[in-house]
Amino acid sequence: MSPLSTVEQRIQQRVQAIDYRHWRAKVTAVGGCSAPVRLGGAFQLQNLQGAVLEHRGGELFSPCGNRRESVCPSCSDRYSADAFHLMRAGLSGGAKDVPIDVRERPRLFVTLTAPSFGPVHSRRTSARGRTMPCRCGDYHHPDDPRIGAPLDPDSYDYRGAVLWQGNASTLWARTMTRLRRLVAHAAGLTVRDFPDHARLSYAKVAEYQRRGLVHFHAVLRLDGPEGAADRSPDWATTDLLTRAVQKAAHTAEYRDKFTGLTFSWGDQVDVRPIRADQASEVEDARGGISEGGLAAYVAKYATKGTGKSEAADRPIRSQAHLDALDVSPHHRRMMQTAWDLGGIPALGHLRHWAHMLGFRGHFLSKSKKYSTTFKRLREDRREYRLNELLNTLGVERDSVVVVNSWEFLGTGYRSDAEREIAEGIYEGQRAQRQQKYQQEGNQQ
Repeated sequence: MSPLSTVEQRIQQRVQAIDYRHWRAKVTAVGGCSAPVRLGGAFQLQNLQGAVLEHRGGELFSPCGNRRESVCPSCSDRYSADAFHLMRAGLSGGAKDVPIDVRERPRLFVTLTAPSFGPVHSRRTSARGRTMPCRCGDYHHPDDPRIGAPLDPDSYDYRGAVLWQGNASTLWARTMTRLRRLVAHAAGLTVRDFPDHARLSYAKVAEYQRRGLVHFHAVLRLDGPEGAADRSPDWATTDLLTRAVQKAAHTAEYRDKFTGLTFSWGDQVDVRPIRADQASEVEDARGGISEGGLAAYVAKYATKGTGKSEAADRPIRSQAHLDALDVSPHHRRMMQTAWDLGGIPALGHLRHWAHMLGFRGHFLSKSKKYSTTFKRLREDRREYRLNELLNTLGVERDSVVVVNSWEFLGTGYRSDAEREIAEGIYEGQRAQRQQKYQQEGNQQ
């Protein structure tokens, strides 16, 4: 037998420690979070007379809540599930206070891409599925790290790419303003009167392409004035919305006053109607999109980082920090460009978001009336756990008071061994969930 590694020895020692069962219970309670927040204090459940019905004190763990899979698989898993339910509620209705008739309204799945800032290595396929040569003459493997990198880094417009990335969210906002105007005009309404007749609701997610630039996947829905709770007006059709989206995508622009540059979308604009069915596949032969597969398809991007060529998971604090990163040359150049531009006071935000290649928007965002919110989903979970405790104690919600007193102790585990064990706990829980879902699916 080969000798145990240092980490394996530490794991063995931690498992044999006296407090291991108690520690493991805390880790299990947060789903095997990779970097939990450690809190010290107490939680009490008291009746209205002040008598303590339940007391839990000492040190506990709270999930870190990081949405990125590369940082915390457990919390990103939860975030992805929340994103799925948020998306599905706005697509299918019948839950989270969203009526089921949203399925009958004009709905589109739209993809907007970044423009070109120079030719890059690519892997193209023909209509028959055969791989075509790149401009460099090579046939790239799908995992070739050169894909997405410039053919000529010295002539690639890194400055324009990073500045576009830093303004992508503003460009999206301008596009939605332009779209509302186009829909209003198509309906014979003034822009001022449009909110009294209809509302554009959306949920969008940003996905990094191999070249390090984001494109947006968005679900657009044309509602009545009150959003999801209100039926669409009679004039609202999928064709009307499609024409307006296509025109808005090709004409919307944003001019930055400081740099003098005008930003717009790339030529690749994809607009597809959403089918009212729960099929698990995303796309059919006619190019339609199923609402059942779409929610999972969009939600998965909410936990990803900057793409397959890896980048930093946390903000860059110094030039030395940037120099030490193990990233692709193309991503490093984008980060360096963002860091350098961020040295200009008016562009200081780019330095803060250099690890995200200049992108500073939310990866998943939605309009106010699209569906439920992440906050509502978190509150529902807390309420569910509290009700479980109340049912166990046999008391009513209105007859008790919850008293919390906690202080921050730190973040993360105290050793690599503890983190390894925690990630193993997460993998075990994940495998159990998958097995449960598979059994439920077989029974149906």
